[in-house]
Amino acid sequence: MLLQLDIQNIALIDKLSLEITPGLNVLTGETGAGKSIIIDSINAILGERVNKDIIRNGKDKAIIEAIFDYNKNTYVSDILEQLGIEAEDGNIIISREISLSGKNTCRINGRLVNVSTLKQVGELLIDIHGQHDNQSLLKTETHIELLDAFGGAALEKYKAEYSELFEEYKSVKSRIQGLVGDKGEIARRMDMLKFQIDEIKNAKLKKGEDEILNKKRQVLVNSEKIMSSIIMSYELLNEDNNGKSAMYILNKILQELSSICKYDEGIIPISEKLESVIYQLEDICGDIMEKRDGAEFDPEELSRIDERLDIIARLKRKYGYTIEEILEFYEKSKSEYQELLQSESLIEELNKQLDELTQKLLSSSKQLHIEREKAAHTLEKNITAELENLEMKNSEFKVNLLYKENDTNFTKNGLDCAEFLISSNIGEPLKPLSKIASGGEMSRIMLAIKTILANVDSIPTLIFDEIDTGISGKAAQKVGERLSYISKNHQVLCVTHLSQLACMADNHLLIEKNSNGENTFTTVKSLDSKGRIEEIARIIGGSDITNLAIKHAEELIKAAKIFKSKK
Repeated sequence: MLLQLDIQNIALIDKLSLEITPGLNVLTGETGAGKSIIIDSINAILGERVNKDIIRNGKDKAIIEAIFDYNKNTYVSDILEQLGIEAEDGNIIISREISLSGKNTCRINGRLVNVSTLKQVGELLIDIHGQHDNQSLLKTETHIELLDAFGGAALEKYKAEYSELFEEYKSVKSRIQGLVGDKGEIARRMDMLKFQIDEIKNAKLKKGEDEILNKKRQVLVNSEKIMSSIIMSYELLNEDNNGKSAMYILNKILQELSSICKYDEGIIPISEKLESVIYQLEDICGDIMEKRDGAEFDPEELSRIDERLDIIARLKRKYGYTIEEILEFYEKSKSEYQELLQSESLIEELNKQLDELTQKLLSSSKQLHIEREKAAHTLEKNITAELENLEMKNSEFKVNLLYKENDTNFTKNGLDCAEFLISSNIGEPLKPLSKIASGGEMSRIMLAIKTILANVDSIPTLIFDEIDTGISGKAAQKVGERLSYISKNHQVLCVTHLSQLACMADNHLLIEKNSNGENTFTTVKSLDSKGRIEEIARIIGGSDITNLAIKHAEELIKAAKIFKSKK
C-alpha cells in the first residue's frame, strides 16, 4: 500500500507531500491543475521512462520518493531478499532523482538500483489503468495465475499435486542429463573425483583434529617460556631463597600467630585458615614439581605437527573451511563417483522413473485443464455480467485456454496457456486486452476484471486514470460503486472529473493550480466534509456553485455513504 508520495521540482510542482490512505482515494481538480503530473510521478517511481523535460523550469533536478507498506505481499519480500535489500517494519522507500544531464539515480531503501529493478519491484506494488503500458493485466503470462487464483481451493488442490510431480520430474530429468553427458567429460570427471576422494581418504582426517594440534603446537612453540615460569614459580613458593620463599614466610607467620592464641582466642580461626592455605600450597608445590620433572619437549614433535597442519590447511583450501566440510565433500564425492560408475544401470532406472512421471504429469495436467475450463467458464460469465453493469452491454469476455494435449514440454503451469480476450462491440472479433485503443474503455474493462478478481489479486494498490472517459449518468454511478467495492481489499487511487465517482471517496484530494505573480505551482489538499461538498458541487455545476448544486452534492455524498455501509 502506498503510504506517502513526495514530489519535488516536477513540472508545476515545486514541493508536494501526499499522504495516501487505505480505501478509495479520489483526485479531482480543474483541467490542467496537475493531476496527470502526480500520475506521471508515480509512474516514474514504478520504473517507467521519464524525460528530463519534466524537471521544473529553473531547477537542475527533480526528486520523487514514495513510502510503501508491503507486509502482506510475499512476492515483494522475495525480490528484496534476492536483491539483498533489508526492510524494517514492513516498509519500503523508493526514490528516483532525474537531473538535467539526463542521469537517473534510483534507490530502494537507500540501496542504489537500476531502472529495470525499480520496475520489477514497482509492478508488484501498484497497477495503473489508463493511458499507460504498465498494467499487470496486459501481461499475458499473468492471466493463467489469475485464473488459477480465481479457481479457488479445488483448482489449487490439483495445481499443488501437479507442482509436486513437476518438481520430481525436473529433478530426475536433470540427473539423467548429468549422466548422459559427453563420455570423455564423464571420464575426466571420474578421474578428478577419484583423485579428490583418495587425497582426503589418505589424509585420515578426524573431526576437531586441527584444534587439538594447534593447542599442542602452542605448548611446543612456547616450551622454553613455560619451563622457565614453572621453575620460577616453584622457587618462589618453596625453595629457600635467602629465607624469602612463600612457604617459609607463611610458616613463620603461622608460628607467630600460634604463639599468641592462648592470649587471644580470636586469633585461633585466623591461624586455622592460614594453616589450611599452607596445606593447599604444599599440594600446589607438589603439582608444580611434578610438572617440572615430567616435562619433555620434543623438537621433532613440533615438526610433525607443522607438517600435519600443512596437510589440513591444503585440504581446507580445496574442499572446505573446516574439517567437517572437507569430510562432507568427501562423502558427496564418493556418492557421485559411485553414481557415475554405475551410470548405465542408473540411467535405465531413471528413465523408467521419468516415463512413469511423464504419464502421471499428463494425467495431472489434463485434470488441471478440466478444472481450469470450469473456472474459465465461470470467470467469463462473471466478467461479462460486470461489463454489462458498467454499461458495456455489447461486450464479451473470453478466456482463451489452449491445452497442448500429449505434449511433454511441461511447464510450471502444466500444458495450458491462457489469455484474456475482449470484444467491446457487436460484430468486433475477440482480441487481446493490449489491442484495446480507448483509454477510458480499457479502464472500465480492467475495472470489471479487477472487481471479479478483487479477492485474489495480490497487487495492493490500483490507480485508475481517465476511467470516466466517455461515460456519465448510470454508467458513472456503477463505476463509482465498483471502485468502492474494490477498495475493500485494495488501496485505490482514481483521477476523475465525475461527481458520481468523487462522492464515493474515503479520502478526497483536491489538486489546484495557483500563481504568486512570478511562478505557477500545483498544490494538493485533503478535503473535509464541507470542502468535499463544495468540490463536488463545482464538478456538477462548473465555476458558479449554486445552492442547487450544493444540495445535489450533499445528496450524492449521502447516497454514497448509504451504499458503502452496505458493502
